[in-house]
Amino acid sequence: MRNFHLPVWLDAMSLPRAVTFATLFSVEGFFRATLIAVVPLQAHELLGDAQKVSVAYFSISIIGMMGSLGIPWLVQHLRRRWVFSLSMLCLAVATGLFTVHTVATLIAAMALQIFATSCSEITLNLYLMDHIPRREITRFEPMRVFFAAGAWALGPWLGVYLKTQVAPWAPFALVGAGAMGQLAFFWFLRLTENPAVAAAKRPPPNPIHYLPHFFAQPRLRLAWLLAAGRTAWWSMFFVYTPIYAVNVGLGPEVGGAMVSIGASSLFLVPLWGWFGRKYGLRRLLIAGYAGGGVLTFVVAAVSGVPWLGAAMLIVAAVVSSIIDGAGNVPFLRAVHPLERADMTTVYGTFRYAAQMGPPGLYSLLLKVFELPAVFVAGGSVMLVLSFFSRYLPRRL
Repeated sequence: MRNFHLPVWLDAMSLPRAVTFATLFSVEGFFRATLIAVVPLQAHELLGDAQKVSVAYFSISIIGMMGSLGIPWLVQHLRRRWVFSLSMLCLAVATGLFTVHTVATLIAAMALQIFATSCSEITLNLYLMDHIPRREITRFEPMRVFFAAGAWALGPWLGVYLKTQVAPWAPFALVGAGAMGQLAFFWFLRLTENPAVAAAKRPPPNPIHYLPHFFAQPRLRLAWLLAAGRTAWWSMFFVYTPIYAVNVGLGPEVGGAMVSIGASSLFLVPLWGWFGRKYGLRRLLIAGYAGGGVLTFVVAAVSGVPWLGAAMLIVAAVVSSIIDGAGNVPFLRAVHPLERADMTTVYGTFRYAAQMGPPGLYSLLLKVFELPAVFVAGGSVMLVLSFFSRYLPRRL
């Protein structure tokens, strides 16, 4: 029988390899996936309709974007390890607030959750760029998404199932306990910062300086726009798919299952990554945005037939997953090493722009039109981004 030495295995696991970072990203993704369908359903229960849910997401995204711009200051004064620790603690507090089930605590919990996501994503990306060579990032991104696919395939359905079949607080308890486990695993890894790019003793960057510097660089600007559009589509899918299921009478559990099945398309990301390396990420993104846009239009056209609309939403998610084959490569290949901390912070605002702009637009559309208007708007954005993908470098 083969001998198994636990200390040797622990030492191997603590090495900052690609699989280590993929694990960290996927666990963090599981937390978001478990709540991704539960929170919109809870907001719909408390606020009453999709238009008010859109307004709530719009308001929270503004808070999230403002908070994310303060993360460089936190990194400067608390260092990365403490900022990541703060993110897990904020997430645990947020899960406790969600269980109170009032409008005020819902808004506070959503704000804490989005701030926690920003802190964890920025710090993990900084550690990633310190420990993974640039030439390996193109291969790492599909692996990261593939690792996260299991979390996104299970999480949305699991969250809704726990809420409806076990107890209303059950998904929040699971995520809160998981956040503490993630924090313990992070400290076990003992990740170090690269002194050449870590924020040593220079003052924290001024948003007035680094925001214009970021958007003055065409490649960074384009990477931000494409990432914002990709996230906007998935945010639309995650928020409005369960609401669609409830509105047409399919029920919340079917909505959670739809989100899980659509998110399962992330298992195809390594395949899309292979296509990107073989034929170019530029072509991959043009095809992904165009296909996803067309199929999202189809969802709006057939949404009056509940099961057909549900099926088309899932098909649109599968085609839109092509975009994730590129991941964050356009940004990671364009950013200058000495500007990683500042530029990563600005780049991370794409998440909040994607969660802020579309809900604001959707809240206006839903004052006049029915829910299918959301899918028309989402499809239009995807087609526009397919056009902009033409400006990516051919060698990417």
